[in-house]
Amino acid sequence: MGNIQGFIFGAAFRFLALMPALTFHEFAHAYSAYRLGDPTPKMQGRVSLNPLDHLDPLGTLMILFAPIGWAKPVNINPRNFRDPEKGIFISSAMGPLSNLVQGTIWGLILRVTTPALLPPDSLVVIFLVWVTLINFVLALFNLIPLGPLDGQSVLEYFLSPQAKMKFRRLNQYAFPILIGLIMASFLLNIPILQYVIIRPASTMAELASGVPMPF
Repeated sequence: MGNIQGFIFGAAFRFLALMPALTFHEFAHAYSAYRLGDPTPKMQGRVSLNPLDHLDPLGTLMILFAPIGWAKPVNINPRNFRDPEKGIFISSAMGPLSNLVQGTIWGLILRVTTPALLPPDSLVVIFLVWVTLINFVLALFNLIPLGPLDGQSVLEYFLSPQAKMKFRRLNQYAFPILIGLIMASFLLNIPILQYVIIRPASTMAELASGVPMPF
């Protein structure tokens, strides 16, 4: 019974910590694209802060049963942008940027509530620690320049036309490389993402909150 209760508590905890981060991330993509001239996200109901509008069935199951998860990607039509390259760059960058802002805000809340108002081992503080860390992790993870992550479009904006063509050819293999990185980190215990994502995110979270992170 204890194991079942622990599993349910952990799943609920992950869901509550991840959903605000994912919701604001997708909203930032949708709102920025809409403001830049693409009505597609608005027509599909994605310019919304309602988490239900952004839930992905498989991604939600992964949140509940695995240490990762995701929301529905926001569909955009670059042809609707006044400047397509700039529009893709801004709408892509706004997702990770929203997580950096959220992580900083949650970290500052954590800074002012600990230890003066709440004991360090309280559930509220533990939740604030995780939601702060999760946002920085999501920001850095999504900036990896591998499709379908936002980092691909962000990096492409700064490349010359020739370099962009070569980069796109290499990105044909981006998705299997990304899956390989995730599997190596979580299943084979090879700490690639630990060094590239988790530790830098932990440092950023500690700077924002003044509280040691669990990783």
